[in-house]
Amino acid sequence: QVQLVESGGGLVQAGGSLRLACTASGNVYKINAMEWYRQAPGKPRDLVASLPADGNTNYAPSVLGRFTVSTANAQNTMYLQMNNLTPEDTAVYYCTAGLTVIEGGIALNVYSGQGTEVTVSS
Repeated sequence: QVQLVESGGGLVQAGGSLRLACTASGNVYKINAMEWYRQAPGKPRDLVASLPADGNTNYAPSVLGRFTVSTANAQNTMYLQMNNLTPEDTAVYYCTAGLTVIEGGIALNVYSGQGTEVTVSS
């Protein structure tokens, strides 16, 4: 069974950096696209960054120039590098990925992780 698991969250001071990872386990053939979302307490879930199949990354204006998405296809892992963090970046971060998987045949499915918490202190 294919699953996505996020990691790398934690507590960091303002101005610091974190790198979140999202690893797909199971019979994954290829990462086609991915998105990172975040949800702060009492707020809706917002799209932070995306890396679609065409390779053109997109970022929310609030993180542009500070966050970078990347993939390590050999490890079925996606990353969100976050630099110059501010308290406004405090949230639970989620990854969503479109994967080509092998489950009784080749299939293209979308998966989401359970989230990893990021807290930025001032």
